[in-house]
Amino acid sequence: MERMLLNLVNEFAARGLRIDLVLIRSQSKHLGSLHPGVTRVPLGSSHTGTSLLPLVRYLRAVRPARMLVAKDRAGRLAVRARRLAGGETRLVLRLGTNLSEALNNRNALQRWARLAPIRRLYPKLDHIIAVSQGVADDTRTLARLPPDRVSVVRNPVITPELMRLAAQPPPHDWLLEKSLPVVLAAGRLTRQKDFATLLRAFHHVQEQVPSRLIILGEGEGRAALEQLMSSLQLEALVDMPGFTPNPFAFMAAADLFVLSSRWEGSPNVLSEALALGTPVVSTDCPSGPSEILERGKIAPLVAVGDAGALAAAMLKTLRNPPPKARLRAAARDYEVGRSADGYLSILYDQEPPPPCAPVT
Repeated sequence: MERMLLNLVNEFAARGLRIDLVLIRSQSKHLGSLHPGVTRVPLGSSHTGTSLLPLVRYLRAVRPARMLVAKDRAGRLAVRARRLAGGETRLVLRLGTNLSEALNNRNALQRWARLAPIRRLYPKLDHIIAVSQGVADDTRTLARLPPDRVSVVRNPVITPELMRLAAQPPPHDWLLEKSLPVVLAAGRLTRQKDFATLLRAFHHVQEQVPSRLIILGEGEGRAALEQLMSSLQLEALVDMPGFTPNPFAFMAAADLFVLSSRWEGSPNVLSEALALGTPVVSTDCPSGPSEILERGKIAPLVAVGDAGALAAAMLKTLRNPPPKARLRAAARDYEVGRSADGYLSILYDQEPPPPCAPVT
């Protein structure tokens, strides 16, 4: 999410728009590549729950004409802050995940505690941008909104910077001196990403096609995954090197990228891999993969949690990879310029402003 917003903000700034980046947390691995024309505005808080009054003060002092907010909690915070600050700031929320799926493992009280403020506050937003049709449909149903209040704009995934970083040598011996095919996955080590199913699938794959697996990312699920890796005797064939600032060099050099998630919004890693011509396999999770992969026409989609089906799709793709040009063509809707046009048309409630027109 942070990288997608950075891509968007940098594109806005490159067009000459005046941008404030209002930060709840001012520390991020991605802020080092922020456009120099963007003004950072730290709120001085460390959590959404303590950010209401700082955001109210900002809105009263600056009176921005329009404000784009990322994620559910920040969106609800912004609605309350605008009401307390007064003013007529146009408020647009970006949602990047399927909220219903994210709530599935909560009990009835927890679900009510999340749903009640969504249904109370979302109608007060001027508009919602969903990253996929699945997220849009889910949001309309969950928040009881009319269709014209939610629009789909694809993520700003493909940038010149992505291509530049992808051209760098991959910082991993398995990719620099490739003696076996390398499968790649990336994401936080959490239940949502379901890397446990990927490890079980890879266990079957490497028995038929000798290969290796790299999982990029960090998270609270590392210990459990390492235990599973040991029980499957995969320690020599699987590496989990943690967070990397340049996953694209890994993607460009990998033989296959796999998304094993239980749920998503619009998984950027799939679009990134396609843009680099890397074959992919994905679970048919809600929401996004089916849209990105055109319901399985571009690449295989398999049932969530089915290690056998995932292994079969991985083997088929490793043995018969599709043409790179076909994969790259499937990612064109995720170019940063197209995405920025969509965001600006909604933020301005009209055609997007011409290049170099300042935000007033």
